[in-house]
Amino acid sequence: MELFSALGAELLAIMGTVIKALPFIVGYVVLILACLLIWNAVRKFLTPKKDYGSLKTVTFGDESAVSSNLVASVVSIVLIFVLWGAFTGSKLLPSFLHAPGPFTGDTEFSITVEDGNGNQNDSSVYVAVRPAGADDVEPNIEAGDGFAKNDFILIEAYRSELLRTDRNDEVSREDGNVVVAINGEAVVPGSEVSTSDLNVSLTRRGTLNITPNPGWQMEPIWLPAPERVWQRMGEIATEGFRNSTLAEHLGFSLFRVIVGFALGALVGIPLGYAMGLSDWFRGWFDPIVEFMRPVPPLALIPLVILWAGIGESGKIILLFLAALWIMAIGARSGVSGVRITKVHAAYSLGASKRQIMQYVIIPNSLPEIFTAARVAMGVCWGTVVAAELVAAEKGAGMMIMTASKFQNTDIVIMGIILIGVIGFGIDMLMRWVERILVPWKGKG
Repeated sequence: MELFSALGAELLAIMGTVIKALPFIVGYVVLILACLLIWNAVRKFLTPKKDYGSLKTVTFGDESAVSSNLVASVVSIVLIFVLWGAFTGSKLLPSFLHAPGPFTGDTEFSITVEDGNGNQNDSSVYVAVRPAGADDVEPNIEAGDGFAKNDFILIEAYRSELLRTDRNDEVSREDGNVVVAINGEAVVPGSEVSTSDLNVSLTRRGTLNITPNPGWQMEPIWLPAPERVWQRMGEIATEGFRNSTLAEHLGFSLFRVIVGFALGALVGIPLGYAMGLSDWFRGWFDPIVEFMRPVPPLALIPLVILWAGIGESGKIILLFLAALWIMAIGARSGVSGVRITKVHAAYSLGASKRQIMQYVIIPNSLPEIFTAARVAMGVCWGTVVAAELVAAEKGAGMMIMTASKFQNTDIVIMGIILIGVIGFGIDMLMRWVERILVPWKGKG
């Protein structure tokens, strides 16, 4: 029962998070549809395209009829950076595109204090909210009349501070001094009052907890502006990080991926061909491959570290295992998917088994192998980053993990962006090589 209660609580927390994020998701979808409507309106004024694709009336299920729209891709990337800049107050965007930022400036609110005899007295609390790192001197304020004196508090933006209002009053908390109203609104311990600039709550001990309005912009420690990330990338590219330049970190990661993938392909492709051409090899290796295929490479990290240590050999072995099963299944699928009519046609023309293998099996299985290679490279790239998070002296993953320990969010985001860009570049390179080496893909 405790397990089900814990799972239910977790499910409710997840649902709450989803509900909170729903307005942002809906807003993003609305932006996509708005951009689509604008582009369709603009396209009507452009020269209509006259080709075979434009004449198609049925596109569902026809892969060749739907291709990536370059304008949509550009707008999508630009929109992400605009939203990023808007919610971080980026200097790259005009101020009218910025989301409401945190409140900074001077403000005040009134409190009503009651002493132990039931007498009440009003006083003011002056609040100065300043950006992080700004210097400010406490001003001279009038003490005010009565036993409750005016107070002043300096708060850093995005932070909250506790104020004990009786610190300068004639009647202390021990003598019955309590706050009974904020801005004329009656309060009890645990209640709160909000103004346009502040949120003021009364704690159980009678202290005021003052929180300035954080606005919609993210605090730099959680999400820095794009220009800050770009600046940090330039600093690391020239000065380095942990005694290694940015090129060295990324180079080590790429080296590990290429070597691990190459070894996995070198073993996996012949293994897949053997499984696809021989029932004996299929029966021998199929249980092993199907057993290892669903095991995530990250689950093997502790075992690989125990066997091969935390050096380069351990990471290469892990990447080899990550690529091996994918390449074997891709090659096996490619061989099994060759049309038997092509084999019969080759035999009828007098081809030998070696010629059938060279001119029928291998060419027709290459598309499946390249698809598996793209998947394997993506898995290897993600695996090497995760492996470097655990144990590495150089690499993109090591850079991200070390930076996160010191709350260097700009380095973390920079690393994530570079990992995504390099991964996308690897996939585009694999597609280009596939178009060059396998031009007959999708042509029967």
